[in-house]
Formats: sequence, C-alpha cells, structure tokens
Amino acid sequence: MTEPAPPSATAPAAAPAPIGEGVRRLYLDVLDAGGRIAARAVPADRRTDLDELLRTGLLVRDGMGESYLAVDPRFVTETLGDEMNAEAARLLDRAEGLPAAFDRLINAYDSVPRPMRPLGADVQVIGHQQIRGRIARLCSDCREEVLTADPGQPAAAAFESSLRQELPVLGRGCRIRTLHRPGVLGEPAAIHYADALTTAGGEVRLLDEPFQRALVFDRAVAVVSAAEDHSRAAVITDPATVAMIAAGFERDWARAERVSWRAMLDHAPSRTAADRVGRLLAQGLTQRAVATRLGLSERTVAGHISRLRERHGADTLFQLGWLMRGGEPRD
Repeated sequence: MTEPAPPSATAPAAAPAPIGEGVRRLYLDVLDAGGRIAARAVPADRRTDLDELLRTGLLVRDGMGESYLAVDPRFVTETLGDEMNAEAARLLDRAEGLPAAFDRLINAYDSVPRPMRPLGADVQVIGHQQIRGRIARLCSDCREEVLTADPGQPAAAAFESSLRQELPVLGRGCRIRTLHRPGVLGEPAAIHYADALTTAGGEVRLLDEPFQRALVFDRAVAVVSAAEDHSRAAVITDPATVAMIAAGFERDWARAERVSWRAMLDHAPSRTAADRVGRLLAQGLTQRAVATRLGLSERTVAGHISRLRERHGADTLFQLGWLMRGGEPRD
C-alpha cells in the first residue's frame, strides 16, 4: 500500500485578518467625504491604513487612479467569509491526513524500549490509533495480574479480540479480573467471552453501579480514558496514582456480583439475558428461582424484569408471565 504523502512544510497564506481601529476610522472618513477620497488627500501617516483598506477590498481605485471609492462592507464580508471558509476546509483536510502521514513514525517511536520515566513525566496521552497497540504490548509484558473495568457496552468483535489477547496472559500464569455492567448480558458474545475466560482461570463479575473505565497491569501501569468519547487514553506509571486506581478497582470488585457463566449459556447462546429471564417467568418460576437458575443476583433479575414489564406493558409480575406465555394484554 502506498504511504500517504506527508503534509507540506509550507503553511498556506492565512486568510485576511479583521481590520484595525485606524483602518476603520479612515474608511468612515471616506464615507463622510461622500464615499470618495482623492489620493492626495490621504496623509502620509495614514498610507498604511489606506493599503489595508485596499487589500481587504473596502476601497478600490477609480479608473484614473487619482482617487479611491468606498465599497459596500456587506460585499467585502461575503468575499472574506468565503475565503476564510475555503481556508478552514483546507486546514481540516490537512488535519485529517496528519495521523496517517505520521503513523509509521509514531509506531517506530512507540517500539523503542525506554526506562521508567521519572516522577513528573509519568503520564502519556495517546490517540485512538495507538491505544490498541499499547494495550497489546502491556498484555504481552504482563507477568502477574491484569485488572479490567469496562462500564461500556462493547461490540461482539471487541469480546472476541479481548479473548485472543487475554488467554495467553492466563496461560503464563497471570491473574485476570474483569468488571462489566449487567447490560452486557444482552450480548451473547459477552457470555461466551466470560465463560471462556473463567474456564481458563480468569474472573468476571458484574457491578450494577457507575464505575470508571480503567486497565491496570502488574500494579505498575494504568490506562484510563483521557476523553469523553474514549478517543484518547492516558498511560500512567506514577506509583501513587496507579495504586489509587487499583484500590478503586478492589473496592468495586468487592461489591460486584459473581455469576455462573456456564449456567448463563443455558444451551441457547442466541438468547439475551432478558429473554432467558422472561422464558423462566413464563414457566411459572419466581424471581428468586430465576436468579438461582441463572446464577444471578435477585437485584439483577429484578432489573431485567423491570425492562420486560416496560417492553410488554405489564403492570404485575403475574401479567408479565401471562404475556410471556403468549397471552393477550389486558385493556
């Protein structure tokens, strides 16, 4: 594949800047004179202002070049605005091409081994194109433990990618503990991921509370979001900060729920967790019995039931069970 050409080192000419106060006063003087001023009537100390008016187009020379005529500022504004918009579009195009133009250099820079940076230089912010590669290297270098807190709703492909990355870490004898929100139960790939990871020796729990997205490797390096849209990440090596992030994870981990992931598979991986809850309710099981059967807490099951009642318009648990068995809704 052909590498994109790097952006030119020569910056394009900047769009005209707004006029200054002296230039504005000269233009008003021309208007006071009826919109025309003779060249000889412009004092020598105002020639710079005159040149600026001519450059912006607020004044133009008449046919003989012996006087200047005022131009409607609305016309000038439209012209300058078009020039500035065109310049902005060119700058945006250049900005979009920067990551691709420097990608090889960035990867080469990141691949150079470096000693631990001193205190005060222990936070590095990286863009979304480097996040995946950096995490892969940290997983490869991990020798003891990985802590993962992901409150989002990853796509199925993300779970598959995580599994390919984490199984070798477990194979080296490392420990992996992962926190997710109960919402991942609606993604069959999440249940398969958790079952495969726990079968290999990892641990996955659910926490139905807000928590921060973070990764901690060997209690020495932490990766946290550095932007609301997660387009940037901060790689932290300051021991005190990493310890604080790890302590927050331990606090959340202690409150999180254990799940029987093998039971969650239930021989029907295409069903969502809410569907499985609804199917068991339709069989006449109580909320507590559903929780026991699926290996979930009653609080998590209650959340699924609440969403099912809203979806089916059911007022009571009995009515929900009736509707899940195929009954008609009551008026």
